[in-house]
Amino acid sequence: MNDVGKLLVAAGLLLAAVGALIWSGFGSGWLGRLPGDIHYTRGNFSFHFPIVTCLLASLLLTFLLWLFRR
Repeated sequence: MNDVGKLLVAAGLLLAAVGALIWSGFGSGWLGRLPGDIHYTRGNFSFHFPIVTCLLASLLLTFLLWLFRR
């Protein structure tokens, strides 16, 4: 049970750090606007799908989870 507590504390600190970075505006200029992200506008309709941003976030989370499992 001690390991679960450590994992929850580490996950909480990581989540708080990411939240603080997003709240401070870090990445607001490039996050979601990477090359390869899909943005379509026609008339008053706009569609935005940040596929490359999602892939990078998935890669980062996979790497972090892999590190925690080791």
